Amino acid sequence: MKLMPALHDLQEKAIGLLHDAFVTKKHGKIAAVSSFGAESSVLLHLLSHVDKAAPVLFIDTRMLFEETLQYKADLIRHLGLENVQTISPSAQAIREKDVWGRMHKDNTDKCCDFRKTSVLAEALRDYDGWITGRKRFQAFTRSKLDAIESTADGKIKINPLADWTPDDLEEYMEWFDLPRHPLVNHGYASIGCATCTSPVKAGEDPRSGRWRGINKVECGIHFENGSAVRESKQNV
Repeated sequence: MKLMPALHDLQEKAIGLLHDAFVTKKHGKIAAVSSFGAESSVLLHLLSHVDKAAPVLFIDTRMLFEETLQYKADLIRHLGLENVQTISPSAQAIREKDVWGRMHKDNTDKCCDFRKTSVLAEALRDYDGWITGRKRFQAFTRSKLDAIESTADGKIKINPLADWTPDDLEEYMEWFDLPRHPLVNHGYASIGCATCTSPVKAGEDPRSGRWRGINKVECGIHFENGSAVRESKQNV
């Protein structure tokens, strides 16, 4: 049996974007970036049908849930991914900047930049662009997300799941019997560092459990000069 027409169309659109990125190399040298979080299996499943050897960057902030690290290993094995690369702040950098692991309590933005944003920026230095798993429904900062964007440094950012809904993701995961992150069953809708992630309550947006109690819904990876990237490159 085939997917329902609407979901099939979303699947084909996403696969087309991934094909352009990794097969025809339309945008140059591209890497996918995945948190191996609550919804990551969908994008990685699509990617596995395009190129199992495509580079996938995983940022280990050294403060992740153990469940995330185990889920990463399980999903890699399930999908047959061949080129997942773990990137992290170095042990020396941690000793110099956050030896007690308490920076997140004093300055969450600084902690995110040190453990995540700067680490990814360095890893992407030799790439022309990257693939994200962001969706418009996740938060107000993503409500106008385009499928293809351009960043200030001239890189391309591709969002194959931009227009997918929670129902689309759920149907897709059920249809292909994709493994679930174990924390999802405990109310975690968006999963980051263990120190700054909490379960989501009914009626809250999926990212409300990130940095709860602080006016912050993004780690900074998708921001430039304090604002979300918004320059569309739909016709690239």
